Amino acid sequence: MTETLGIFGGTFDPPHIGHQILAAEAKQQLQLDTVLWVLTPNPPHKQNQPITPLDLRLRLVQAAIADNPGFKISRVEIDRPSPHFAVDTVHLLQEKYPQAHLVYLMGGDSLRDLPSWYAAPEFVEACYALGIMRRPGDQFDLSRLETQIPGITPKLWFVEAPLLEIAASQIRSRIWLGQPFRYYLPPEVYRIIQQSKLYCQQQE
Repeated sequence: MTETLGIFGGTFDPPHIGHQILAAEAKQQLQLDTVLWVLTPNPPHKQNQPITPLDLRLRLVQAAIADNPGFKISRVEIDRPSPHFAVDTVHLLQEKYPQAHLVYLMGGDSLRDLPSWYAAPEFVEACYALGIMRRPGDQFDLSRLETQIPGITPKLWFVEAPLLEIAASQIRSRIWLGQPFRYYLPPEVYRIIQQSKLYCQQQE
């Protein structure tokens, strides 16, 4: 029986309830068997930003998904050197799950910028589908995308999810400023952050 796997990539610094809700909505609406949480060690678009060490972020993601059998961590980007391009990630997951349909999950803003991605046509061809999670204010031109990446339109599967304006950067800022942040996070993630005193000092 063919599995349908969602690829949910991110820095997850920290993983928050918005991530959980989007992953759960994508799993249900797109009928995914499993959502693979792909933790990115060194995202190319955040090279000039401070990032929490990988081992700590991995621990936080493990805590965030531990009680959901439909969520699983993938080490596909952890266990290989950077740079981590999406097309390579998909090809490696195809090798690991040769019978699976791979659905790459992304926001509407990423879909808009997709033509600028490395090897974008090859990436789209490698994916069974693209699960597009709409965000407030995202805009894209489907006809233009089809012109730039022919054949993309039938691969677009849209996820209708609650409009959650929660960002990891906002949570890190709240922690550093001493503002309430508990209910933005899964309980176990909150506990680890409190115990480890993560994000309590401004990162240089």
